[in-house]
Amino acid sequence: MRVLALSLVGLLCACRIESAAPASSGQAVSGGQLQGDLWVYTSMYRHVMDAFEPLLKEHLPQVNVRWFQGGSEKIATRLEAELAAGGSPCDVLMTSDPFLYRRLAKEHRLLRSVSPNGVRTPRAVVDPDGHWESVRLSTMVLVHQTGVEGPRAFAELLDPKWKGEIVIGDPLTSGTAFTWAVSMERTFGEDFFKRLRSNGARVGGGNAAVLQKIEGGEAKVGVVLLENVLAARQRGSPVEATWPSDGAVVIPGPAAILSTSRNPRAARAFIDVLLSPEGQRVIRELGDMHAVDPRQPGPRDTPGVEGLLAKSAPFDEALLDQGLSDGAALKARFSEAFSK
Repeated sequence: MRVLALSLVGLLCACRIESAAPASSGQAVSGGQLQGDLWVYTSMYRHVMDAFEPLLKEHLPQVNVRWFQGGSEKIATRLEAELAAGGSPCDVLMTSDPFLYRRLAKEHRLLRSVSPNGVRTPRAVVDPDGHWESVRLSTMVLVHQTGVEGPRAFAELLDPKWKGEIVIGDPLTSGTAFTWAVSMERTFGEDFFKRLRSNGARVGGGNAAVLQKIEGGEAKVGVVLLENVLAARQRGSPVEATWPSDGAVVIPGPAAILSTSRNPRAARAFIDVLLSPEGQRVIRELGDMHAVDPRQPGPRDTPGVEGLLAKSAPFDEALLDQGLSDGAALKARFSEAFSK
């Protein structure tokens, strides 16, 4: 484990957001100091990334943090293509697709590393072998229009009362929707999405698109990330979240270091900044996501991480294995159900 090089405060680093693939990962650490380029592939919201810049300037002043930002599926596709072509400049991977990390660990593509600031993180949302650790938690919950008495459980989405009034995310393109889909099939069986489609459910796309359909009255109820609902309510949107009685679905946002990283010491220090009290506060206050540090409260008066896990379906090794081994078949079942 490494501590942050606090004595370097005073210099500046350049933090850039990239929308195209990087050409190289730059120079590695030299002279025992944390410096050089550090490529971070992330699905983190851009405004949250921007808020990390002062912390990174303070703690890693000679590290040039360079961001490649996109959805979890887009990043996975990019990373896999680069690895197949001989290597990726990615140093730190930070998306919301825990199944990808499971596979990369099995392929020996991730370094083992434990952040000093992550020692309090609940064991349910870290890799016991140290290949990845969560820096944030997203949560899939039920959402409904204000004034509508929505369903109280995911199982109630199959009730004819909601026929034709349901919108959900697309697990073919959204990593968080895919994790929810894996959890639903584990709980309700492989015919869950066939039954849901028979009840008139529609696919809305990503979480933002699902929420827009609820806000616009195209559907009365849906499934979406809690962070999206909290942000929408803050801006006055007439939507409300319901914690499903059969368990919300927690989706860890892991951070991991690629085994081919050219700057692993800086990568470890970067993750430690995100897991610091200041970094976790940014995730909670600006991202409306749950911090993994149990000393932090939940976003906007929701329960903290321990309360969140108590109100959620289990996230465990069995779920990860199911998503990894059965993921392609699940997507095929989903496509067949909603193509009709």
